[in-house]
Amino acid sequence: MTNTLDRRTLLTAAALGTTASLVGATAMGSLAPETAFAARSQSPEPGAPDPNFAEGRVTARDGSLILVSGSDGRLHRIRLTGGTSIWKLRPTTLDQVKVGDGLYARGVLMPDGTLAAESVWVNIVNLKVHVTAIGRNVLHLDHNGQKIVGHVVPGTSAAVYNGTAAVSDLSMLKVGKHAQVIGAWRPDTNEIDVATIYAAA
Repeated sequence: MTNTLDRRTLLTAAALGTTASLVGATAMGSLAPETAFAARSQSPEPGAPDPNFAEGRVTARDGSLILVSGSDGRLHRIRLTGGTSIWKLRPTTLDQVKVGDGLYARGVLMPDGTLAAESVWVNIVNLKVHVTAIGRNVLHLDHNGQKIVGHVVPGTSAAVYNGTAAVSDLSMLKVGKHAQVIGAWRPDTNEIDVATIYAAA
């Protein structure tokens, strides 16, 4: 008899401590920051919150348990396992998650109300912007009338021009043009670190 283990069963077992070893969550799904904004595969009842998704600001951390205050006023308890993928501008580890960070998490809701996280995106933003100025390793952006400072991080920031493959060369960005930026917000500022900027060449 072949035993297959789906993502939900694997995360449930990992959160309950019943698996001897756990494969990395990147083997189960994408850690790409774009995935945080993808359509959800399961729809909750109309008007009801998705029980397998949490968002908000980190208020406390106790080992692998993160407490998050949601923008809707709910308090989320999020358990990270050895198989949880964490993104904060790039794939990273739990020790990089700080109190005050913004967070999106997807996973499996456990019977005790804790979300066993499959993927966590820390401080992620997805902004449609207008490029107002370009400096050395910095982009000045306008997002719905708000000024945003986008920091270009050498070795990390990339550009996608006209839907082609991502490249590290941002020299084809043009002042006055529109773009879409996925990046990591610097909490309580108008600044972000750029992960990927999508623009026309």
